Amino acid sequence: MKHSVTIESLASIDQAAKEFLEQIGDATLVAFYAPMGAGKTTFTTALCRQLGVREDAVSSPTFAIVNEYRTAAGKQVYHFDFYRIERPEEALDIGLYDYLDSGNLCLMEWPENIESLLPEETLKVKIEVSADGSRLVTWED
Repeated sequence: MKHSVTIESLASIDQAAKEFLEQIGDATLVAFYAPMGAGKTTFTTALCRQLGVREDAVSSPTFAIVNEYRTAAGKQVYHFDFYRIERPEEALDIGLYDYLDSGNLCLMEWPENIESLLPEETLKVKIEVSADGSRLVTWED
């Protein structure tokens, strides 16, 4: 089944993040496919905000590859940025499967770079930029 959420503007991103989290239910492996500048990190920040993560704790893990956050409920959230990964083995070196198998929410940017390592149950989410600047977030389950 196809799903979508529209982010009309930055002012509506929190509502879009709330809708997205409600719609994905128990999914824990979420991979965001989008071009540079489409808002992957911005949307991830909004998702974390909805989960009660301190906003100042959220940043792009471009150099660290993974950042770990704690929600208001005390659960861990892992935020990956695979942009700088050149070989899938580099993701394995950081213990990728330990994170993915943890049962905690894993939000992944640039999953294209580790596509062969993603489990089948990974929710593949596309973010598209519309001509009016809004974003369309789509996925299938």
